[in-house]
Amino acid sequence: MRHLFGLCIVIFLGIIMFCESAKSNVEINEPVMAYKMGVHSAVTPVPVADEWWKSRHQKIVEQTGKRAVDLIFVGDSITQCWEEVGKEVWQKYYVKRNSLNLGFSGDRTQHVLWRLEHGEISNISPKLAVVLIGTNNSNKNDYTPKQISDGIVAICKKLREDLLGTKILLISILPRGEKPSLQREKNIEASRLASVIADNKWIYYLDCGENFWLVMV
Repeated sequence: MRHLFGLCIVIFLGIIMFCESAKSNVEINEPVMAYKMGVHSAVTPVPVADEWWKSRHQKIVEQTGKRAVDLIFVGDSITQCWEEVGKEVWQKYYVKRNSLNLGFSGDRTQHVLWRLEHGEISNISPKLAVVLIGTNNSNKNDYTPKQISDGIVAICKKLREDLLGTKILLISILPRGEKPSLQREKNIEASRLASVIADNKWIYYLDCGENFWLVMV
């Protein structure tokens, strides 16, 4: 199942990465810049106190600039697990693409923002950044769909500003749970709100949604 999902993603990546673009300064009229963002904790960078988290972050920072990086994956445990249960897929499709895994289990948007601001994308110039984040912000009643969307967009904005030659593939939050729920609906709405920043030039949006279940069966 993970193999098929990985194959679907890599085909999409190949299409985007094939169409390379020169570096471009961020234009104020780009959708990601025009997006109206609120002020709240989902967009306020903050680290996680756990030692494993600090150690993983430091190791990644130490890697940047020491090898070629053409593709980065930004996210939470779903992304980090490509190193574990998805290792076979990662080795087959992504190692040869000079990929860097920036997934941290349990991360919310604010944690990703902190990592990006503290060295994880310094000294690299990837062709593409894949962003899949937000599901942990949807736990309980901590955030509204708009606030989750704000956090997702803040990450894409940071990537766009700091990595001027990098395209971004924003993936919708994957379905939560085996059955429809309020949390799943919250994630669907958050993804929909964030999708408006896609301009199909620098930022692309891939809505897995129902297609995710078609791949997983």
